[in-house]
Amino acid sequence: MNHAVAHAAPRSIARTAACVGLAALTACSSPSSRFYTLGSSDAPIATRNAATPPLLIEVPPVEVPPQVARTAFVVQTGANQVDVLEQTRWASLPADEIRQALSQDLTRQLGAIDVFNTPHPEGAPVYRVSVSVQRFESWPGSHALIDAVWSVRPLYSQTVLTCRSVVSETVASGYDALVAGHRLALDQVAAKIATGVEALDAAQDARTAPVATTGATTARVRRPAIGVACPAD
Repeated sequence: MNHAVAHAAPRSIARTAACVGLAALTACSSPSSRFYTLGSSDAPIATRNAATPPLLIEVPPVEVPPQVARTAFVVQTGANQVDVLEQTRWASLPADEIRQALSQDLTRQLGAIDVFNTPHPEGAPVYRVSVSVQRFESWPGSHALIDAVWSVRPLYSQTVLTCRSVVSETVASGYDALVAGHRLALDQVAAKIATGVEALDAAQDARTAPVATTGATTARVRRPAIGVACPAD
């Protein structure tokens, strides 16, 4: 065998092994994903009179714009441009994160129970809170903006309170600050919704679920609509 070839083979194998090792090291050192959530809050839970049963609310799934309906962060870099950050993610889809945060906020602020997908006493007054997020904008180092149309409807009344809340929170640089800004914005939206629920609950026509009985037939009867204004900004 040619001595030059014999010496070259080990060197080639060594270089190949070194390249494989370097590739593995590079893969291991690639940045890991970071996950954020909008849930949880240290705000105190509202207390209600022991003689008054807790309010029952129902917070169904929230609608969000299609462009942000993904776990990867979508951040604004201009009026008509965004970046999708695959390594920076929400713990669940934004619609789920927003629903969870609003449910937690409302149950705390109202001393209520969210009975969505949960059995509850027949005929008990329940306030359904529906939310459609029109804009969910993340501007790193600038602001976090939430534009939401929301409604509150007592299930046994013809009354529907429909309002819009646009909240912008100034944020510092970094994604922790951006998430905190969205959380504060949602707190404010929840506060408006809570005010609407309380206004409807104060109206006697919305607080009861009347039942009409005709012979052996029992059916719910909707109350007439009542007038409640949207909370002031």
